[in-house]
Amino acid sequence: MGFSTDAVHAGQTPEPRTGAVITPLFQTSTYAQKGPGEHTGYEYGRTQNPTREALEQNIAALESGKYGFAFASGMAAINTVAQLLKAGDHVIATENVYGGTYRFFTKIMEKFGLRLSWVDTSDLEAVRTAWRPETRMVFVETPTNPMLVLSDIEQIARLARERDALLVVDNTFLSPYFQRPLELGADLVLHSTTKYLNGHSDVVGGIVVTRREDLAERLAFLQNAAGGVPSPFDCWLVLRATKTLALRMRAHAENALRIAQYLHDHPKVERVLYPHLPSHPQHELALRQQKTPYGDSGSGGMVTFFVPDFATAQHVMRRLKLFIVAESLGGVESLACHPASMTHASVPPEMRAKIGITDGLIRLSVGVEDVDDLIADLDQALRE
Repeated sequence: MGFSTDAVHAGQTPEPRTGAVITPLFQTSTYAQKGPGEHTGYEYGRTQNPTREALEQNIAALESGKYGFAFASGMAAINTVAQLLKAGDHVIATENVYGGTYRFFTKIMEKFGLRLSWVDTSDLEAVRTAWRPETRMVFVETPTNPMLVLSDIEQIARLARERDALLVVDNTFLSPYFQRPLELGADLVLHSTTKYLNGHSDVVGGIVVTRREDLAERLAFLQNAAGGVPSPFDCWLVLRATKTLALRMRAHAENALRIAQYLHDHPKVERVLYPHLPSHPQHELALRQQKTPYGDSGSGGMVTFFVPDFATAQHVMRRLKLFIVAESLGGVESLACHPASMTHASVPPEMRAKIGITDGLIRLSVGVEDVDDLIADLDQALRE
């Protein structure tokens, strides 16, 4: 089936008793059994829930995977993936990841004996150089948050496969509409479903998808044993939202490209990062890797731009009217974020400096409003 058809139908069939077209909200913690151990396949809400299963199957289909595992947050998904490893294992991770990911690995997992190397994974030679005999996972975020640096998934997947390590790709910034890492050789793909997959700023959640049965068995055990599952209602909301994913992602990308072009030409903006601008240093990789299911290419709704200093950034953000100053991203409404003081405040200043997160960096999550209104808002905010 085509992507949009799967978005509407995968994992969902009319409810058999009533014929309800929309997957019901199974808001239950337990299930009746005819006798001890005589159940319908559903025993307990943490272990199984039909609404959650429908969501997992839906997103697995969109990511060209076989098995999906939903969690209560994107960080719960990352936590579960990390539990595939053991003390003494080594992970090569993209140095410019989401601040919460960096905090989780450095403040929590390193205490349990996991070893980390933070690497510019856009440089394949740097990945090779960081490799150790105990390397068991490469954790890649592409595009990165907020620098929009791209890593070549296919090349890293080949390297990981040759050396018997897992490749995990955080695909939150693009969604499966613009990038499907499993098709490029990744072993696991994960999302904060809070972002584009839900797209309406009313759910916190996460998901992990794989094609591999061995990994699926381990993830199923961890999902149940650790118990970081989402509520049925949150699953129902995300399942509703994925039906319009293709429509929303096209609108996000069209608006973001227009805004990136506007900012690129603005005299008060020092630099703009957006992979589908020809000025982006990895523009060719973006065209090749960030493919829609229909053969064209796009870069989603995230745009990063630089003004001279914190005072200017603060001036701009305080003047914004349509863009809401807030953390998170991927909703239908446009947001503006100052990563150095917001999403990446937990990243040490020296690491922020290394990866280019300056005090004058502003990250935009471009929504689906009329783009001329968004440009007008930026225009008035950038005035003296």
